Amino acid sequence: MKNKYKILALLLLFSSIGFAQNTLTKNDAASLALEQNYGIKLAKNFVEIAKNNASVYNSGYLPRISASAGAGYSNDSSENTSQDGSVLEKNNAESKSMNASIGLSYTLFDGQGRSYNYKKLKENYNLSELEAQAVIENSLLQVFSMYYEVARLTENTNILNESLIVSNNRLKRAEYSFEYGQNTKLQVLNAEVDVNNDSIRLLNSERLLTNAKRNLNLLIGRDVNIDFEVETNISFNSIYEYNTLLSLAKERNIEIQKAQKNIELSDFDIKINKSNYLPSLSFNSSYGFNKSDNDASFTYAEQLSKGLNAGLSLNWDIFDGGSTKTRVQNARINAENSKIQQEQISLELERDIANALETYNNAIFILNSETKNVETNQRNFERTEEQFKLAQVNSIEFRQAQINLLNAKSSLSTAKYAAKNAELSLLQLSGDLLNIEF
Repeated sequence: MKNKYKILALLLLFSSIGFAQNTLTKNDAASLALEQNYGIKLAKNFVEIAKNNASVYNSGYLPRISASAGAGYSNDSSENTSQDGSVLEKNNAESKSMNASIGLSYTLFDGQGRSYNYKKLKENYNLSELEAQAVIENSLLQVFSMYYEVARLTENTNILNESLIVSNNRLKRAEYSFEYGQNTKLQVLNAEVDVNNDSIRLLNSERLLTNAKRNLNLLIGRDVNIDFEVETNISFNSIYEYNTLLSLAKERNIEIQKAQKNIELSDFDIKINKSNYLPSLSFNSSYGFNKSDNDASFTYAEQLSKGLNAGLSLNWDIFDGGSTKTRVQNARINAENSKIQQEQISLELERDIANALETYNNAIFILNSETKNVETNQRNFERTEEQFKLAQVNSIEFRQAQINLLNAKSSLSTAKYAAKNAELSLLQLSGDLLNIEF
């Protein structure tokens, strides 16, 4: 029985320590995510699409040039009867023809609709960059949250491993004492139960840790089965003040910037639709070439024509049934909706920052309290352990002190990473998430 628990303890110890592994730092995780995260890759591609749409080639400012060419062949037979009954026949009249032309068309004026549409496309490109930045922020927030979850589970696994070592030492002591007749078999059985329970907790924690590492690997876009270690040291950037955070948020928060951009786009929609009230003026020009070669049955053996044509065309929908008026009215309503949404987002941001700041301050308070709690339970466990070795306390009291310390350390670890996640949320709301070194 003694050897059985020794082997189990060694297996658990080596499974938690493992071989030397590469340490994945927080900055490494962020860099990999920026390069390989699938959501970020898609967002960057959408930005490229918006950039292409905002190009001068999609603006309508460049002329249209088209060319055409063709060739023909005919072989006809005809019979024509005149009024006096005479018949004129043409058999196998052969003719060959070819033609080519090149044309240019350009809109000189369209009520400035083209100009406003081009500006709107550029603003759409700017909006797509903001949307991509939002995706990057959310993706990095997920990466950091999962990174800290891996760190928490790493600490928890180490804590449980330390507790298992203590329980194994207690079991060994109980077995020696039983062999020498200093205690009963019940003490040995109780120690074995505690070792078994600690072993199960450790195995469950290792399973959760392995799953969390796979989740983090997926977020940073690499093989999910790569094993690694993480940093468990945590630092907090500074003390935060509500008005400062709110001022930063109104300047940098992505949702606020997107709302402002939507207002600008709505204004362009109004101008684009109003341009339909005005006439449009277009220029068209073409150069053509036509040639025919005929046999002797035709009057002309060869026919050739070529020339340049140019002209202006003016179009003006004096009344289009009211469709332009309807579109302008709807565009104005959409612009008003964009302003309403901006006001709503701004008010929600004030609420969210206030809530996030309170959550962060509470998390820091809990972290400080849990730190003191661990110190108290550590002293209590050390004293209880000394008294247990001197047989001044029983195994139940010793086990309770051990569990109290285990729970206190686990709570401290949870509080530490909860506070860091609260800080990350605060930084994201203030628009400062990408400017902080982690």
